[in-house]
Amino acid sequence: MPADLDPRRWLRAAQRVIGRLPAVAAPFARPPESPGLPLRDPWPGDPTRGSRILKGELVVDGTVRPLDPASEGNDPWTDAAHGFAWLRDLRAVGSDAARMRARALVSAWIEAGPRLPAGPEAVLGARITALLSHWDFLAASADEPFRAAVMSRIVEDARTLSGMLPAETMDARAFTALKGLVAAGAALPGGEPHLARALRFLGQEIDRQLLPDGGHVERSPAALVAVVMDLVEIRAILGIGRAPAPHALTAAIDRAMPMLAALRHGDGGLALFNGTREGDPALLTLLQTQGQMRARPPARAPDMRFERLAAGRTVLIMDAGPPPPRGQDRLAHAGTLAFEMSVGRDRLIVNCGAAPAAASAWKDALRATAAHSTLVVADVNSAELKEPGLGRRPEQVELQRHEANGAHWLDASHDGWRKPFNAIHRRRLYLGDTGEDVRGEDSVEAPHPQPFAIRFHLHPSVSASLQQDGAGVLLRTPSSGGWALRADGARLALEESVYAGTDERRRTQQVVLSGGPADAVSVVKWAITRMGRA
Repeated sequence: MPADLDPRRWLRAAQRVIGRLPAVAAPFARPPESPGLPLRDPWPGDPTRGSRILKGELVVDGTVRPLDPASEGNDPWTDAAHGFAWLRDLRAVGSDAARMRARALVSAWIEAGPRLPAGPEAVLGARITALLSHWDFLAASADEPFRAAVMSRIVEDARTLSGMLPAETMDARAFTALKGLVAAGAALPGGEPHLARALRFLGQEIDRQLLPDGGHVERSPAALVAVVMDLVEIRAILGIGRAPAPHALTAAIDRAMPMLAALRHGDGGLALFNGTREGDPALLTLLQTQGQMRARPPARAPDMRFERLAAGRTVLIMDAGPPPPRGQDRLAHAGTLAFEMSVGRDRLIVNCGAAPAAASAWKDALRATAAHSTLVVADVNSAELKEPGLGRRPEQVELQRHEANGAHWLDASHDGWRKPFNAIHRRRLYLGDTGEDVRGEDSVEAPHPQPFAIRFHLHPSVSASLQQDGAGVLLRTPSSGGWALRADGARLALEESVYAGTDERRRTQQVVLSGGPADAVSVVKWAITRMGRA
C-alpha cells in the first residue's frame, strides 16, 4: 500500500493536527500557570558549550552551527536545536546573561511556531522534558506573558506527542519521546492520561529494543547510553511524582548497566563503534551511579555481539556481529570485525570516530570500512553506506571464543564481500595473560585474489615511528610505555589518519598492512607487544 494511503499514517497525521488545536482533546481546559510538580534535570551541563551558545554557536556531535531554534531542517543538528537540551549548558554557565539568552531563544522559537512543524516524536519529547526540568531557571522570574506562552506550548506539544504515539521510528529515539510524555503526565495538572499512555507503550519499546544481554538493537554504544539515560530519567520522574516504576523499566536498567560498562575503555570513555564518540567519562560514571549498577561488566555480549578481552591493564573490544537490522541501522558503520585496544588510561588502537550531525560526505567517510581498525578489500566497504542505514551488508558473522590460563583468543569471519568478490574475511585475535602480547591473523578467502589493506588507526596521543628494517612500527603512549607492531605477509607503511572521537577533530596516524593479487602470501600475521618482549 502506498505510504500516503496507509490508514495508520493518515490517522497519525490527523492526530497531529488535532493536537495542535488550542482547546481540543486537552486533559484540562486551559494551560496551567506553572508546572504542578517541579522536575529536575539529573544531568550536568557543559559551561564551555554554554559560553558558545552565548556567542550564538551550538555544538552537536562535533558539528558547529549558529544556534537558531526557529531554523527549519530535517537532520540531527536541527533536531538538537529544537530539542532544547542545550538549556542545561546555559544553566551550567550560571549567569543572568545565560538566563536571558535562554529566554530570548525560547521566545524566538515560540514566535516562529506557526510556521514550524511540531517535530519528530523524539524532538517533542526532548523539548517537553527540557522546558519542564528547567522551568525555574528559564521562567521563574520571567514576566507573565512569557510564562503563559511557554506553558501553552508545553501543553500543545504534549497533546501532539500523545496523538503521535506509538512512534513510527522504533529506534532509540522512541524512549526520548516516551520520556517527554511521562514528564508531561507527571508535571502538568490533569496530565494523568499522558502518563498512562506513555507507560502503556514503554514496556513494548523495552521488549522491542533492549536485548537479553543488556545491549541495544542498534548495536551502538552511543545509542545504548541515550536509551539508559532516558530510562533512568523516566524512573526519576516517576519517583518525583510518587508513581511506581514498572518492573520492566527497573529490570531493563539493571541489565543494561553492566553492558554499558563493558563498552568503556580504561579512560572511562566509550568504544568507537556505530556512530559513537568517546563521550564524557564523568557523565558516564554519573549515569552508572544513577542507574545503581550492581553487576560486573560481562566479557561477552551474545546478543549485541561485541567481545571484550581484558588481561593485565589491556582491554580489547571487537565488533563481532552483523550490522543491526534494517530500520535500526541509522547509526551503522561498515566496521565488522574492527577492534580497539587500550592500556590503562591510554587508547592505542582506535576507530576514527563519528560525525552523525555532519554533512553526508564527512559522515560517510567515518562510516567507511577504511575508517576502522580492520581489513578492507579492494577499497570497497564491507557494507554499502546509505542514508539512512546500510544496503548490502555482512549476513553471516561467525565467532568462536576460547580462554585458557588467563589468555583469550577469538576466531571470527564475515561475508560482507561475498556479493562483489565472493570473498570471506577471517580474523584471529589473541591476548596473552599479561596483557602485553596481542597477536592477530587476517586472511581473505576468494576464488580470485584481491588487493587488501589492514588498518590500525592510532589515537592522537600515540607517537609512531618506523623501525629501521621497515618491518615494524614503534608506538609510544603517554603513560603505558613503548609498544612494537610488527607484521609478516604484507607491506607495512605509516600513513596519515584523522580522529573524530571528540568534538575536536585531530590529525593522527595509522599503520597500514597491504597486499595485492600478485602476492603469494594469503595470510597476514601481526603482533603488538610491549617493548622488551619477543
